Amino acid sequence: MNLPKLKKTDKYIGLYVIDFGEQSSVGFTADEVAELLESEKFKDVKVYKIHNAYPDGRLELKGVTADTFQLESGMLFYAQDNEKAEKYYNGLIDISVTSAPPCRAKVHLAKYADDSYVVALIYPAEYDDEVSGWLLQNDYKTEGLAEGGYSAVQGYYDAGAEVLKRHQLFGESSFESRSGDSLLVAAKLAVQR
Repeated sequence: MNLPKLKKTDKYIGLYVIDFGEQSSVGFTADEVAELLESEKFKDVKVYKIHNAYPDGRLELKGVTADTFQLESGMLFYAQDNEKAEKYYNGLIDISVTSAPPCRAKVHLAKYADDSYVVALIYPAEYDDEVSGWLLQNDYKTEGLAEGGYSAVQGYYDAGAEVLKRHQLFGESSFESRSGDSLLVAAKLAVQR
C-alpha cells in the first residue's frame, strides 16, 4: 500500500486509511468510511484503522471489514433486580452528561421473561475501541455478568426483552466528517494522486 507522506502523524490516530487499489488516502472518519462503502464505486475498497503513529511517518494499522460499518455493537450489563439495573442505566446517562461518548449511542433498561434485567449500550460497531475507552476513562463499573460485541447485541434483540426505559446519547467526535459531494471529492482526489 502506497501511503502519502504525513506530518504530525499523531493527529491521525483513530482515523482510517482507505486503499483504493492503486492509491490510498489517509484521514477518513468512521462516518466518511461508512458513506463511501455505501456507494457502488467504493464498495470494494480496503479499510484500515490507525491505532498508532510515529514521528517518522509510520502508522500502525488494523484492517477493518466493510461489514463492521453496517453493524451495531454494544455492551450488555446484567442485573438480577431492578434496583441494580436502574443504577447501571442512570450511571451511563450521568457519565454522558459530563463526558460525551465518542459516537451516538442508545441505552436501554430492559427486562427478560425470567425477571432478570439488562442495561444495553448499543452503538455503531466501528466505535468499539472508542466506547470501551470512554467507559474506562469514566470509571464505569458494574457487578456480575457483562458481555459485548455485535453478536451480544443481536442476541439481545432476538431475546425480545421488554424495554422499560430508553435514552439516546449524543456523541462528540474529535474529528469533523465530510459528507456528500465534499467526501466524494476527497475520495476522488485520493484515487487520482
